[in-house]
Order: sequence, then C-alpha cells, then structure tokens
Amino acid sequence: MEITPVYDTYWRFAAERQAIYMRRLSDPVGPWTADPILAAYRFTNAYRASDRVSQFLIREVQYHEDRSQEPREVFFRTLLFKIFNRIDTWLALERELGPLTWGATDLDDMTRVLDTLMAKGQRLYSAAYIMPAPALGHARKHANHLALIKRMLDDRVPERIRQARSLRSVFETLLRYPGLGPFLAFQYTIDLNYSTLLDHDESDFVIAGPGALDGIAKCFTHTGHRSPEEVIYWVYEQQERAFADAGLAFQILFGRRLQPIDCQNLFCEISKYARVAHPEIKGLSGRTRIKQSFRRTLDPLPPPMFPPRWNLQVPKDAGQPAPHLPTGERISLFA
Repeated sequence: MEITPVYDTYWRFAAERQAIYMRRLSDPVGPWTADPILAAYRFTNAYRASDRVSQFLIREVQYHEDRSQEPREVFFRTLLFKIFNRIDTWLALERELGPLTWGATDLDDMTRVLDTLMAKGQRLYSAAYIMPAPALGHARKHANHLALIKRMLDDRVPERIRQARSLRSVFETLLRYPGLGPFLAFQYTIDLNYSTLLDHDESDFVIAGPGALDGIAKCFTHTGHRSPEEVIYWVYEQQERAFADAGLAFQILFGRRLQPIDCQNLFCEISKYARVAHPEIKGLSGRTRIKQSFRRTLDPLPPPMFPPRWNLQVPKDAGQPAPHLPTGERISLFA
C-alpha cells in the first residue's frame, strides 16, 4: 500500500469529525471545531448511525414505541423511509395519512399525497443518493418506487431476508430488484440491519460507493492490487494503530469501534474534504468544490438512539432537549 498525504488526513478528519459530534451532544452552542473546512462545509458524522437521517430512521421509524415490530411492517417502514431518505417527506405523508403501515395505508393515497407535494414544488427525495426509477409502469418516479416496495412485499422479501445467514445474502436478495444497484442495495441492507428484522454483524460485508472510490484513489497511489472493499477492510483493521501512530485520541461511539460501513463513508467524506485541503491530489472525479455549506441550526442534538442490541453505553445526559424559542421561530429537531 503506497499512501499519499490524504491518508494521514483521513484519520485526522475522522477524529475531529467524531469530536465535533461528541461536543455537540453536550454543548448546543459551540464553537465545536477550529478546523476551518469542517466549520464551513457540511460533512456526515464519522459513524453512519449517528447521522441525522439514520437517527430519525432508528428512533422514529423503526423503534418508536407506537410502531409495530412485525417483520413486514418493519420492512415496509424502513424501505419507504429510505427510498426517499428525506425526513420532510415522511412527516408530510404521516401528517396527511396518519401512521404509515403496510396493513392499513393505501398506496394510491400515498401516491396522491406525493403528487400534491410535488405539484407544490416540495422535494421528495434526498440528494444523498442517485435514485433511478424502476420501470414498473407508472408515469412518475415516486409511484414506481411505491410499486417496487409492493412487489418486494408480495414476493415475501421480509420473510426471506429473516432467514438469510449473512449480510451478503440480504444484499443479494435486494439486488435482484429493479432500480437497486450494488451501492443502494448495500445501504438498504445496513438500514434493515439496524432494525429488529435482522441481527447480523455489521463488519461482515461492505460495498464501496462512488465517493469512496474517489477517496481511496486520493489516499493511495497504489493499493497492492487490493479491491476497494479489501482496502476498506484493511483500514478498518488498522484503525487503533493508525490513530495511535498519528497521536490522535479518537472517541469511539460509546464503546463501538468504527465499522466497515463507517470507514467506507469516511472515504467518501475525505474525497470531499481533500478538494479544499489537498487540491493538488485529483482523485477520480475531478471535482474541485464542496457543494454543501454547513448551516447552523438553533437547536441542540437530541439524545442519540442506536439499535438496542449494540448495547452501547450512552450516558443519560447525552444530547439536549430543544430550547424554548419565541413563537414562530423555525427549528429543525434533527439537525
């Protein structure tokens, strides 16, 4: 493995990004970092499960006390939320239709609500993933995606993946469906594995996405003929030594070390960070700017929630309740 200066920055980025997250849990005011790039631009957390959308998925969509844990219901809610990957879309649907369930929610009603939101100019999908529309006979992308979920449930996918012996097997089941390439199928596999539906070791399987491929190309001039996934596992296995060699006190997530999915995401994020920190190292994409600026919100991070089977030692005082604000002040509860 032949490294570039970006490889050292990878570990410093991971340590500081995690430190920012931990600081925000106890200090809603900040400042949270002296790193000018991290202060100016938007980056995901070092741990995927602590990101805003993942936290909403775990807390509100999967494990909320009022939600059924019946496998088909868990699968339906998880896929419905993650296909759009946008909290506002989920909230708008529930505002119009009530609690979303496979057993009681009519897909035609859901399509009607989404049509109305679209007509009003509201974005339905997050920009985090490229979401190709499966060709299932509908004129609009969101109607095809709802039809995709129905097909998967009609095919008894929840029951089939519950019998799967590995994350790879779950991934291969999802990958058979139209519109789900390898990266999306892998992301959904991880999301389903947060829930009560699955219980696989998250370190068992990883797929490198396009951003991670660019990050790997910036970190290494030569990978010793390792595949991108093998590079991710190599970094995953090196983490404690790499942080110690760099003199970095990395704060693991309440007892949980970085998983391959987190190392994959960090390669994607270092791809962006290096556009400013190491502009001389081009990578694969040739991009030179970071598009999304960091926009500060007025509310603190809510108390974090993770899959209970992880048995993380989350302090009871981690996170803060939202502050009282004057009437009409807009806040985002999951910034």
